[in-house]
Amino acid sequence: MTLLALQLPIMTHCEISLTAERTFFIVHSTFVLKEIIMTDYKDIEYLNKLQDYYADWKNIPSYARLCVVFGIASKSWIKTILTRLGDARFIERTPDGAWIPTRQFFARPLAESSVQAGMPAAVTATQGDFFIIDEMLIDTPSKTTLITVKGDSMIDAGIHNGDVAVVEKRLTANIGDIVVAIVDDEFTLKTLDRENGIFILRPANPAFPVIRPQGTLEIFGVLTGLVRKYKK
Repeated sequence: MTLLALQLPIMTHCEISLTAERTFFIVHSTFVLKEIIMTDYKDIEYLNKLQDYYADWKNIPSYARLCVVFGIASKSWIKTILTRLGDARFIERTPDGAWIPTRQFFARPLAESSVQAGMPAAVTATQGDFFIIDEMLIDTPSKTTLITVKGDSMIDAGIHNGDVAVVEKRLTANIGDIVVAIVDDEFTLKTLDRENGIFILRPANPAFPVIRPQGTLEIFGVLTGLVRKYKK
């Protein structure tokens, strides 16, 4: 069963503030890389499109092809865009003049704030480090973010405290998907389920209660992968 949308009630002042914070999280985690800030807002869109193209084809295409990818007609403008991306160290030239991606090109945002896998936590999110995992875990780079799991309410699903959740930002999800949800103004990681016609969030640990939202329930994204590092 597909959840097309979750109807939200009229937003209170608190929910308006939450929306502003969440927007900051998405913008901040997508648009800022370490200490480099893109000066042209459209360059972020071009970078995202180039990342998505590279994920499919593993190359930076010709100026003619980039005109199609970026949706612009001028090859000279393509050159200007690539030069700016080069100045920001997302791409670089080989000795023969071809553009290639740098390590930074493949970096995905890793949120500094963690997401609870226990009881929900208040929504706060700021930009943290970056993690390169594209080839193994990411289908759509521009829609993917990484969030550190906190707590053990999903341990029976193999999700441990300290794991890094690979989350594709979506507004919809299927019953049975493990999702990052915003419930009653708080982020949490749980399995989306339905009970008596009502959407609920089910933990994968019998020590934790099922979350039955008393107010709003919104899907932030769907878990598409998991990263865990074991100490030697």
